Amino acid sequence: MTEPVWIGVDLGTQSVRALAVDDAGGTVAATARPLRGRRAGPRHEQDPAAWWEGTADALAELSAALGGRPVGALAVCATSGTVLLTGPGGAPRTPGLMYDDSRAGALAAEAQEAGAALWDRLGYRMQPAWALPKLLWWRDEGLLAEPGARLAHQADVVAAALVGRPVAADSSHALKSGYDLLADRWPAAVLERLRIDPVLLPEVVRPGTVLGEVGRAAAVRTGLPPGTPVIAGMTDGCAAQLGAGALGVGEWNAVLGTTLTLKGVSAALPRDPAGAVYSHRAPYGGLWLPGGASSTGAGAVRALFPDADPAELTAGAARVDVAGLPPCYPLVGSGERFPFVAPGARGFLGDGPLEVRDGGDPAVTFAAVCVGVAQLERLAFEVLATSGADVGGAVSFTGGAARNPWWNQLRCDMLGVPVRLPENPEPALGMAVLAAGAVRGDIPAAARRLVRVRRTLEPDPERTARLTPGYRALVAALERRGWLGGARGRDDDRGRTDPGAGGR
Repeated sequence: MTEPVWIGVDLGTQSVRALAVDDAGGTVAATARPLRGRRAGPRHEQDPAAWWEGTADALAELSAALGGRPVGALAVCATSGTVLLTGPGGAPRTPGLMYDDSRAGALAAEAQEAGAALWDRLGYRMQPAWALPKLLWWRDEGLLAEPGARLAHQADVVAAALVGRPVAADSSHALKSGYDLLADRWPAAVLERLRIDPVLLPEVVRPGTVLGEVGRAAAVRTGLPPGTPVIAGMTDGCAAQLGAGALGVGEWNAVLGTTLTLKGVSAALPRDPAGAVYSHRAPYGGLWLPGGASSTGAGAVRALFPDADPAELTAGAARVDVAGLPPCYPLVGSGERFPFVAPGARGFLGDGPLEVRDGGDPAVTFAAVCVGVAQLERLAFEVLATSGADVGGAVSFTGGAARNPWWNQLRCDMLGVPVRLPENPEPALGMAVLAAGAVRGDIPAAARRLVRVRRTLEPDPERTARLTPGYRALVAALERRGWLGGARGRDDDRGRTDPGAGGR
């Protein structure tokens, strides 16, 4: 009998991707469809109907490529904090408010105050773009009072369309909506203080739970076999972590795409007083998945060099003395979430704004942006260590920017630790791992089977030492602006060290 394939679906900012892999991690088929959003100031919306249409089209192409091969199960990941309101039957009533939509930012303080004790136990603070402040914005707009109104997360929309009815949310996507991961329930007292009726909120299950089966209508639309199990997924950052095989305590995955996201595994629940770090529950072993998502990343390259050839920029940057560049904080727009929380933060290059200087070599600015991202990545590991996260294990790089070998080695040297490059760096692979592990009853074993490491990078200690003064200069610049508090780059009382000294 032909072995089944495992399907992962990844709803990203710019596309929906579907991937089918065999039980040894080999790619059987992969497809994608574009997604488009609307941005206006702090607002960022997408059409929820487009999520399902893009997913259905991608799955239909994927199914055709499988040629009738059996499907073991599938799972869906989506952007963290992207939510909408639906009616009682699951039909969207609002646009999807995306993960970085901060229209409700002024209400984050109300959400924080109402649940301060709980958020402290969970180790985080409410942030302006999280889903719970968005729910309060809908409350103040009167939309929650409409009959049958219900909160849904981005992944819920697609899972419901696959099953043919509204489904439970998973606790990973529900985290930023205020779900209590310690008690495994919505916090009734907090909701009462916020004037939120619990009936508005979905049932929540753990990632890896069977939500239902592919229904007849979805089977016709996608070509998937009816009855295929649909598994509760996780956020895209957690999906990338599973897809990188970073499942052991102290192991980490850094996703560098439009933004930079770090996710790792810790035995204990970390607590960051500044609120930049937050933790998901692992779908196995009683462990925690701490991390955070920065507003910086490769999106700065796209914004500064929209028409440039990345290969030419990289070739030019390879000739630049990156240790001698001015401090660069590569933020497009305003507001930072991780490794520090600063709603008023703005990008800079040296003593001026983040921009390509007239008459200057674009490759120098490109190099400065790449160095700035690598420095923030190093700072993120220090913040994580200070919060109590385990950071002594292996590091993996995934995301679109991990296709740039020069940037990978720069980041490796900045951290001063070996780095693994998975063969398939897609969050969709993480959902295939989750689907296989849920059906077979062992998620770490599924990761060992399905995840392949393409290459391991080794750091250059001399270059790490040369890069360290520039790193400290950026930290000092962030502190002078009041965005980052406290001295960095010193051993803490748990024995964790500055990355330049060989730790994280």
